[in-house]
Amino acid sequence: MTERRAEVRAPFDVEALDGATIRADFPILARRIHGHRLVYLDSAGSSQAPEAVIRTVAEHARAHHANVHRGVYTLSEESSEHYEAARATVAGFIGAADRGEVIFTRGTTESINLVAGSFGEGFEPGDAIVLTEMEHHSNIVPWQLLAQRRGVELRWAPITDGGLLDMDAFRALIDERVRLVACVHVSNVLGTRNPVQEIAAAAHAVGARVLVDAAQSVPHLPFDVGALGADFVAFSGHKMLGPTGIGVLWARREILDAMPPWQGGGGMIRTVAREGSTWAAVPQRFEAGTPPIAQAIGLAEAVRYLQALGMERVAAHDAALVHTAIERLDEVPGLRLLGPRTGRVAAIAFALDGVHAHDLATILDRRGVAVRAGHHCTMPLHARLGVTASARASFHVYNTPDDVDVLVEALLAAREVFGLS
Repeated sequence: MTERRAEVRAPFDVEALDGATIRADFPILARRIHGHRLVYLDSAGSSQAPEAVIRTVAEHARAHHANVHRGVYTLSEESSEHYEAARATVAGFIGAADRGEVIFTRGTTESINLVAGSFGEGFEPGDAIVLTEMEHHSNIVPWQLLAQRRGVELRWAPITDGGLLDMDAFRALIDERVRLVACVHVSNVLGTRNPVQEIAAAAHAVGARVLVDAAQSVPHLPFDVGALGADFVAFSGHKMLGPTGIGVLWARREILDAMPPWQGGGGMIRTVAREGSTWAAVPQRFEAGTPPIAQAIGLAEAVRYLQALGMERVAAHDAALVHTAIERLDEVPGLRLLGPRTGRVAAIAFALDGVHAHDLATILDRRGVAVRAGHHCTMPLHARLGVTASARASFHVYNTPDDVDVLVEALLAAREVFGLS
Protein backbone atom coordinates (compact mmCIF):
# COMPACT_ATOMS: atom_id res chain seq x y z
CA MET A 1 0.00 0.00 0.00
CA THR A 2 2.78 2.40 0.87
CA GLU A 3 4.51 1.81 -2.46
CA ARG A 4 1.31 2.54 -4.35
CA ARG A 5 0.84 5.86 -2.56
CA ALA A 6 4.40 6.96 -3.24
CA GLU A 7 3.95 6.11 -6.90
CA VAL A 8 0.75 8.14 -7.12
CA ARG A 9 2.23 11.20 -5.45
CA ALA A 10 5.32 11.34 -7.64
CA PRO A 11 3.81 13.20 -10.66
CA PHE A 12 2.80 16.17 -8.53
CA ASP A 13 5.83 18.44 -8.29
CA VAL A 14 4.49 20.43 -5.34
CA GLU A 15 5.36 20.07 -1.68
CA ALA A 16 2.73 17.72 -0.28
CA LEU A 17 0.22 18.78 2.34
CA ASP A 18 0.21 16.84 5.59
CA GLY A 19 -3.40 15.72 5.64
CA ALA A 20 -3.12 14.18 9.11
CA THR A 21 -1.83 17.44 10.61
CA ILE A 22 -4.45 19.47 8.77
CA ARG A 23 -7.14 17.12 10.05
CA ALA A 24 -6.37 18.24 13.60
CA ASP A 25 -7.52 21.77 12.65
CA PHE A 26 -11.08 20.51 12.08
CA PRO A 27 -12.82 19.74 15.39
CA ILE A 28 -15.69 17.76 13.88
CA LEU A 29 -13.29 15.17 12.49
CA ALA A 30 -12.54 14.01 16.05
CA ARG A 31 -16.07 12.58 16.21
CA ARG A 32 -16.75 8.88 16.12
CA ILE A 33 -19.71 7.62 14.12
CA HIS A 34 -21.19 4.26 15.16
CA GLY A 35 -17.94 3.53 16.97
CA HIS A 36 -15.71 4.36 14.00
CA ARG A 37 -13.61 7.44 13.31
CA LEU A 38 -15.38 9.85 10.98
CA VAL A 39 -14.20 9.62 7.39
CA TYR A 40 -15.86 12.65 5.84
CA LEU A 41 -16.16 12.33 2.05
CA ASP A 42 -18.86 14.86 1.16
CA SER A 43 -16.91 18.09 0.76
CA ALA A 44 -18.49 18.66 -2.65
CA GLY A 45 -21.78 18.93 -0.76
CA SER A 46 -20.45 20.95 2.14
CA SER A 47 -16.90 21.04 3.45
CA GLN A 48 -16.02 21.14 7.13
CA ALA A 49 -14.75 24.31 8.81
CA PRO A 50 -11.41 24.64 10.61
CA GLU A 51 -11.21 25.91 14.17
CA ALA A 52 -9.95 29.26 12.89
CA VAL A 53 -13.18 29.88 10.98
CA ILE A 54 -15.37 28.74 13.88
CA ARG A 55 -13.44 30.98 16.26
CA THR A 56 -13.62 34.00 13.94
CA VAL A 57 -17.40 33.76 13.55
CA ALA A 58 -17.83 33.34 17.31
CA GLU A 59 -15.52 36.28 18.03
CA HIS A 60 -17.55 38.52 15.76
CA ALA A 61 -20.72 37.56 17.65
CA ARG A 62 -19.04 38.11 21.02
CA ALA A 63 -17.35 41.42 20.35
CA HIS A 64 -18.46 43.16 17.13
CA HIS A 65 -22.02 42.16 16.27
CA ALA A 66 -23.99 45.03 14.75
CA ASN A 67 -25.55 45.86 11.41
CA VAL A 68 -23.29 47.24 8.69
CA HIS A 69 -23.47 50.57 6.86
CA ARG A 70 -26.22 51.65 9.25
CA GLY A 71 -24.71 53.39 12.29
CA VAL A 72 -21.99 55.75 13.39
CA TYR A 73 -21.46 54.02 16.73
CA THR A 74 -18.36 51.90 17.37
CA LEU A 75 -19.83 48.41 16.97
CA SER A 76 -21.47 49.27 13.66
CA GLU A 77 -18.30 50.87 12.33
CA GLU A 78 -16.25 47.83 13.39
CA SER A 79 -18.73 45.43 11.83
CA SER A 80 -18.77 47.46 8.60
CA GLU A 81 -14.99 47.56 8.50
CA HIS A 82 -14.69 43.80 8.97
CA TYR A 83 -17.40 43.10 6.41
CA GLU A 84 -15.77 45.24 3.74
CA ALA A 85 -12.34 43.82 4.61
CA ALA A 86 -13.83 40.38 3.95
CA ARG A 87 -14.92 41.58 0.52
CA ALA A 88 -11.37 42.73 -0.22
CA THR A 89 -9.94 39.39 0.98
CA VAL A 90 -12.25 37.40 -1.28
CA ALA A 91 -11.54 39.71 -4.22
CA GLY A 92 -7.82 39.14 -3.79
CA PHE A 93 -8.29 35.37 -3.56
CA ILE A 94 -10.02 35.17 -6.94
CA GLY A 95 -7.87 37.78 -8.65
CA ALA A 96 -10.53 40.49 -8.91
CA ALA A 97 -8.91 43.86 -9.59
CA ASP A 98 -11.87 45.73 -8.08
CA ARG A 99 -13.33 44.54 -4.77
CA GLY A 100 -16.58 46.27 -5.75
CA GLU A 101 -17.04 43.49 -8.32
CA VAL A 102 -17.56 41.04 -5.44
CA ILE A 103 -21.20 40.76 -4.37
CA PHE A 104 -22.04 38.74 -1.28
CA THR A 105 -25.03 36.40 -1.65
CA ARG A 106 -26.34 33.36 0.22
CA GLY A 107 -24.54 30.98 -2.13
CA THR A 108 -24.06 29.87 -5.72
CA THR A 109 -27.79 29.34 -6.16
CA GLU A 110 -28.67 32.88 -5.18
CA SER A 111 -25.80 34.28 -7.25
CA ILE A 112 -27.13 32.63 -10.39
CA ASN A 113 -30.70 33.67 -9.61
CA LEU A 114 -29.47 37.25 -9.22
CA VAL A 115 -28.01 37.19 -12.72
CA ALA A 116 -31.16 35.60 -14.15
CA GLY A 117 -33.40 38.06 -12.33
CA SER A 118 -31.43 41.18 -13.25
CA PHE A 119 -29.25 40.71 -16.33
CA GLY A 120 -31.70 38.14 -17.71
CA GLU A 121 -34.63 40.55 -17.64
CA GLY A 122 -33.11 42.26 -20.67
CA PHE A 123 -33.57 39.11 -22.77
CA GLU A 124 -36.20 39.02 -25.50
CA PRO A 125 -38.19 36.27 -27.22
CA GLY A 126 -35.94 34.42 -29.62
CA ASP A 127 -32.78 34.96 -27.59
CA ALA A 128 -30.95 31.77 -26.61
CA ILE A 129 -29.04 30.47 -23.60
CA VAL A 130 -26.61 27.57 -23.91
CA LEU A 131 -26.29 25.12 -21.01
CA THR A 132 -24.48 21.79 -20.70
CA GLU A 133 -25.77 18.36 -19.76
CA MET A 134 -23.59 18.34 -16.65
CA GLU A 135 -25.11 21.40 -14.97
CA HIS A 136 -26.25 21.48 -11.34
CA HIS A 137 -29.93 22.31 -10.93
CA SER A 138 -28.86 25.74 -9.64
CA ASN A 139 -27.62 26.47 -13.14
CA ILE A 140 -30.66 25.02 -14.88
CA VAL A 141 -33.84 25.99 -13.06
CA PRO A 142 -33.23 29.78 -12.97
CA TRP A 143 -32.79 29.74 -16.75
CA GLN A 144 -35.90 27.60 -17.24
CA LEU A 145 -37.87 30.14 -15.21
CA LEU A 146 -36.38 32.96 -17.28
CA ALA A 147 -37.25 31.10 -20.47
CA GLN A 148 -40.86 30.88 -19.33
CA ARG A 149 -40.98 34.59 -18.47
CA ARG A 150 -39.14 35.97 -21.48
CA GLY A 151 -39.62 33.44 -24.27
CA VAL A 152 -35.96 32.46 -24.31
CA GLU A 153 -34.71 29.30 -26.02
CA LEU A 154 -32.56 26.88 -23.99
CA ARG A 155 -29.94 24.90 -25.89
CA TRP A 156 -28.12 21.92 -24.41
CA ALA A 157 -24.48 21.09 -25.13
CA PRO A 158 -24.01 17.32 -24.80
CA ILE A 159 -21.28 15.38 -23.08
CA THR A 160 -19.31 12.48 -24.49
CA ASP A 161 -19.63 8.93 -23.20
CA GLY A 162 -16.37 9.59 -21.34
CA GLY A 163 -17.92 12.43 -19.36
CA LEU A 164 -16.33 15.36 -21.17
CA LEU A 165 -18.06 18.30 -22.80
CA ASP A 166 -18.46 17.72 -26.53
CA MET A 167 -16.79 20.89 -27.76
CA ASP A 168 -17.68 20.34 -31.42
CA ALA A 169 -21.35 20.05 -30.51
CA PHE A 170 -21.02 23.08 -28.22
CA ARG A 171 -19.59 25.26 -30.99
CA ALA A 172 -22.42 24.20 -33.30
CA LEU A 173 -24.91 25.69 -30.82
CA ILE A 174 -23.25 29.12 -30.79
CA ASP A 175 -24.73 31.73 -33.11
CA GLU A 176 -25.82 35.38 -33.01
CA ARG A 177 -29.02 34.54 -31.11
CA VAL A 178 -27.08 33.32 -28.07
CA ARG A 179 -27.08 35.92 -25.29
CA LEU A 180 -25.53 33.79 -22.55
CA VAL A 181 -23.56 30.61 -22.02
CA ALA A 182 -23.98 29.23 -18.49
CA CYS A 183 -21.66 26.37 -17.64
CA VAL A 184 -20.10 24.61 -14.71
CA HIS A 185 -16.33 24.91 -14.29
CA VAL A 186 -15.96 21.57 -12.49
CA SER A 187 -18.79 19.03 -12.44
CA ASN A 188 -19.91 18.02 -8.96
CA VAL A 189 -20.52 14.47 -10.24
CA LEU A 190 -17.99 13.81 -12.99
CA GLY A 191 -15.16 15.91 -11.60
CA THR A 192 -14.71 17.11 -15.19
CA ARG A 193 -12.95 20.44 -15.59
CA ASN A 194 -14.44 22.32 -18.51
CA PRO A 195 -12.29 24.48 -20.84
CA VAL A 196 -13.87 27.78 -19.79
CA GLN A 197 -11.40 29.97 -21.66
CA GLU A 198 -12.23 28.20 -24.92
CA ILE A 199 -15.96 28.34 -24.13
CA ALA A 200 -15.72 32.06 -23.36
CA ALA A 201 -13.85 32.81 -26.57
CA ALA A 202 -16.56 31.13 -28.65
CA ALA A 203 -19.33 32.95 -26.78
CA HIS A 204 -17.68 36.35 -26.93
CA ALA A 205 -17.15 35.95 -30.67
CA VAL A 206 -20.93 36.26 -31.14
CA GLY A 207 -21.40 38.89 -28.44
CA ALA A 208 -22.70 36.53 -25.75
CA ARG A 209 -21.84 36.69 -22.05
CA VAL A 210 -20.53 33.76 -20.02
CA LEU A 211 -21.58 32.70 -16.52
CA VAL A 212 -19.47 30.10 -14.72
CA ASP A 213 -20.65 27.99 -11.81
CA ALA A 214 -17.36 27.75 -9.91
CA ALA A 215 -18.73 26.14 -6.74
CA GLN A 216 -16.48 23.10 -7.21
CA SER A 217 -13.40 24.86 -8.59
CA VAL A 218 -12.72 27.88 -6.37
CA PRO A 219 -12.30 25.60 -3.30
CA HIS A 220 -9.76 23.35 -4.99
CA LEU A 221 -7.84 25.19 -7.71
CA PRO A 222 -5.79 28.36 -8.09
CA PHE A 223 -8.34 30.80 -9.47
CA ASP A 224 -8.07 34.04 -11.42
CA VAL A 225 -11.26 35.61 -12.74
CA GLY A 226 -9.30 37.77 -15.15
CA ALA A 227 -7.55 34.83 -16.78
CA LEU A 228 -10.70 32.69 -16.83
CA GLY A 229 -12.41 34.89 -19.41
CA ALA A 230 -15.90 34.68 -17.91
CA ASP A 231 -18.25 37.61 -17.32
CA PHE A 232 -19.99 36.19 -14.23
CA VAL A 233 -18.58 33.74 -11.65
CA ALA A 234 -20.60 32.22 -8.81
CA PHE A 235 -19.38 30.15 -5.86
CA SER A 236 -20.25 29.22 -2.27
CA GLY A 237 -18.44 29.62 1.04
CA HIS A 238 -19.59 26.34 2.57
CA LYS A 239 -17.71 24.29 -0.03
CA MET A 240 -14.40 26.08 0.68
CA LEU A 241 -14.10 25.57 4.47
CA GLY A 242 -16.34 28.56 5.25
CA PRO A 243 -19.78 28.98 6.84
CA THR A 244 -23.09 28.19 5.23
CA GLY A 245 -25.33 31.01 4.02
CA ILE A 246 -22.57 32.94 2.22
CA GLY A 247 -21.69 32.99 -1.44
CA VAL A 248 -20.19 35.26 -4.03
CA LEU A 249 -21.16 36.63 -7.39
CA TRP A 250 -18.27 38.21 -9.24
CA ALA A 251 -18.97 40.11 -12.44
CA ARG A 252 -17.23 42.69 -14.54
CA ARG A 253 -17.84 46.20 -13.24
CA GLU A 254 -19.21 47.54 -16.52
CA ILE A 255 -21.81 44.76 -16.61
CA LEU A 256 -22.84 45.25 -12.98
CA ASP A 257 -23.16 49.01 -13.43
CA ALA A 258 -25.65 48.44 -16.26
CA MET A 259 -27.75 45.88 -14.38
CA PRO A 260 -30.95 46.87 -12.53
CA PRO A 261 -31.54 45.81 -8.93
CA TRP A 262 -32.75 42.28 -8.31
CA GLN A 263 -34.25 42.75 -4.83
CA GLY A 264 -35.52 45.93 -3.23
CA GLY A 265 -35.19 47.12 0.35
CA GLY A 266 -32.80 48.75 2.75
CA GLY A 267 -29.16 49.16 1.85
CA MET A 268 -29.58 49.02 -1.93
CA ILE A 269 -31.07 52.49 -2.41
CA ARG A 270 -29.68 55.97 -2.82
CA THR A 271 -32.99 57.82 -2.34
CA VAL A 272 -36.59 56.79 -1.76
CA ALA A 273 -39.60 59.03 -2.38
CA ARG A 274 -43.26 58.41 -3.00
CA GLU A 275 -42.70 58.96 -6.70
CA GLY A 276 -39.86 56.43 -6.97
CA SER A 277 -36.40 55.44 -5.87
CA THR A 278 -32.81 55.62 -7.08
CA TRP A 279 -30.21 52.95 -6.55
CA ALA A 280 -26.97 52.67 -4.63
CA ALA A 281 -23.76 52.02 -6.48
CA VAL A 282 -22.40 48.51 -6.99
CA PRO A 283 -22.01 46.31 -4.97
CA GLN A 284 -24.56 47.62 -2.43
CA ARG A 285 -27.18 47.77 -5.21
CA PHE A 286 -27.30 43.97 -5.12
CA GLU A 287 -27.10 43.46 -1.36
CA ALA A 288 -30.59 44.43 -0.20
CA GLY A 289 -31.40 44.15 3.49
CA THR A 290 -29.06 42.94 6.18
CA PRO A 291 -26.29 40.94 4.48
CA PRO A 292 -24.65 37.76 5.81
CA ILE A 293 -22.16 39.71 7.91
CA ALA A 294 -20.71 37.05 10.21
CA GLN A 295 -20.71 34.55 7.37
CA ALA A 296 -18.72 36.87 5.10
CA ILE A 297 -16.18 37.43 7.87
CA GLY A 298 -15.96 33.67 8.36
CA LEU A 299 -15.49 33.16 4.62
CA ALA A 300 -12.57 35.58 4.67
CA GLU A 301 -10.96 33.50 7.42
CA ALA A 302 -11.46 30.36 5.34
CA VAL A 303 -9.77 32.13 2.43
CA ARG A 304 -6.81 33.00 4.65
CA TYR A 305 -6.59 29.37 5.76
CA LEU A 306 -6.49 28.16 2.15
CA GLN A 307 -3.99 30.85 1.20
CA ALA A 308 -1.70 29.75 4.04
CA LEU A 309 -1.76 26.21 2.65
CA GLY A 310 -1.25 27.44 -0.92
CA MET A 311 -3.77 26.66 -3.63
CA GLU A 312 -1.18 24.93 -5.82
CA ARG A 313 -0.59 22.52 -2.95
CA VAL A 314 -4.32 22.13 -2.34
CA ALA A 315 -4.87 21.25 -6.00
CA ALA A 316 -2.00 18.75 -5.99
CA HIS A 317 -3.23 17.17 -2.76
CA ASP A 318 -6.74 16.70 -4.13
CA ALA A 319 -5.47 15.39 -7.45
CA ALA A 320 -3.29 12.80 -5.72
CA LEU A 321 -6.19 11.60 -3.58
CA VAL A 322 -8.50 11.29 -6.60
CA HIS A 323 -5.81 9.37 -8.48
CA THR A 324 -5.33 7.02 -5.54
CA ALA A 325 -9.06 6.55 -5.06
CA ILE A 326 -9.72 5.69 -8.71
CA GLU A 327 -6.95 3.12 -8.65
CA ARG A 328 -8.23 1.55 -5.42
CA LEU A 329 -11.89 1.58 -6.47
CA ASP A 330 -10.94 -0.77 -9.29
CA GLU A 331 -10.58 -3.40 -6.55
CA VAL A 332 -14.34 -3.33 -5.87
CA PRO A 333 -16.16 -5.80 -8.18
CA GLY A 334 -19.26 -4.42 -9.87
CA LEU A 335 -18.43 -0.78 -9.20
CA ARG A 336 -18.97 1.60 -12.12
CA LEU A 337 -17.13 4.92 -12.13
CA LEU A 338 -19.10 7.81 -13.60
CA GLY A 339 -17.02 10.20 -15.68
CA PRO A 340 -13.40 10.35 -16.77
CA ARG A 341 -10.58 8.45 -15.09
CA THR A 342 -8.09 11.28 -15.48
CA GLY A 343 -8.15 15.03 -14.99
CA ARG A 344 -10.87 14.92 -12.33
CA VAL A 345 -11.13 17.52 -9.58
CA ALA A 346 -11.86 16.32 -6.03
CA ALA A 347 -15.01 14.22 -6.62
CA ILE A 348 -15.75 10.65 -7.71
CA ALA A 349 -19.29 9.41 -8.30
CA PHE A 350 -19.95 5.72 -8.73
CA ALA A 351 -22.66 3.07 -8.83
CA LEU A 352 -22.50 -0.46 -7.45
CA ASP A 353 -24.32 -3.09 -9.51
CA GLY A 354 -27.52 -4.26 -7.86
CA VAL A 355 -27.42 -1.78 -4.97
CA HIS A 356 -29.27 1.53 -4.72
CA ALA A 357 -26.99 4.44 -3.85
CA HIS A 358 -29.01 5.33 -0.74
CA ASP A 359 -28.70 1.79 0.62
CA LEU A 360 -24.99 1.79 -0.09
CA ALA A 361 -24.46 5.13 1.65
CA THR A 362 -26.39 3.89 4.68
CA ILE A 363 -24.13 0.86 5.05
CA LEU A 364 -21.00 2.99 4.60
CA ASP A 365 -22.25 5.34 7.32
CA ARG A 366 -22.35 2.40 9.72
CA ARG A 367 -18.59 2.23 9.31
CA GLY A 368 -18.15 5.97 9.83
CA VAL A 369 -17.82 6.80 6.12
CA ALA A 370 -19.90 9.80 5.01
CA VAL A 371 -20.61 9.88 1.27
CA ARG A 372 -23.39 11.61 -0.65
CA ALA A 373 -26.05 9.52 -2.39
CA GLY A 374 -28.76 10.49 -4.84
CA HIS A 375 -28.83 12.52 -8.03
CA HIS A 376 -26.65 15.31 -6.55
CA CYS A 377 -28.95 17.97 -8.05
CA THR A 378 -28.01 16.78 -11.54
CA MET A 379 -31.01 14.78 -12.74
CA PRO A 380 -30.44 15.52 -16.47
CA LEU A 381 -26.84 14.33 -16.13
CA HIS A 382 -27.85 11.13 -14.39
CA ALA A 383 -30.46 10.49 -17.09
CA ARG A 384 -27.72 10.93 -19.70
CA LEU A 385 -25.54 8.44 -17.81
CA GLY A 386 -28.37 5.93 -17.56
CA VAL A 387 -28.61 5.82 -13.77
CA THR A 388 -31.20 7.24 -11.38
CA ALA A 389 -28.76 7.79 -8.52
CA SER A 390 -25.12 7.41 -7.59
CA ALA A 391 -22.87 7.54 -4.55
CA ARG A 392 -20.16 10.18 -4.43
CA ALA A 393 -16.93 10.48 -2.51
CA SER A 394 -15.39 13.94 -2.54
CA PHE A 395 -12.20 15.18 -0.94
CA HIS A 396 -10.65 18.24 0.61
CA VAL A 397 -7.46 19.19 2.41
CA TYR A 398 -8.25 17.17 5.56
CA ASN A 399 -8.56 13.85 3.72
CA THR A 400 -5.73 11.33 3.53
CA PRO A 401 -4.90 8.10 1.69
CA ASP A 402 -6.02 6.30 4.85
CA ASP A 403 -9.52 7.67 4.19
CA VAL A 404 -9.41 6.08 0.75
CA ASP A 405 -8.42 2.76 2.34
CA VAL A 406 -11.36 2.93 4.74
CA LEU A 407 -13.73 3.76 1.88
CA VAL A 408 -12.61 0.77 -0.17
CA GLU A 409 -12.76 -1.57 2.83
CA ALA A 410 -16.27 -0.31 3.59
CA LEU A 411 -17.37 -0.86 0.00
CA LEU A 412 -16.05 -4.43 0.02
CA ALA A 413 -17.84 -5.04 3.31
CA ALA A 414 -21.03 -3.60 1.83
CA ARG A 415 -20.89 -6.12 -0.99
CA GLU A 416 -20.99 -8.88 1.62
CA VAL A 417 -23.95 -7.23 3.38
CA PHE A 418 -25.88 -7.20 0.11
CA GLY A 419 -24.87 -10.78 -0.70
CA LEU A 420 -22.91 -9.91 -3.82
CA SER A 421 -20.47 -12.55 -4.96
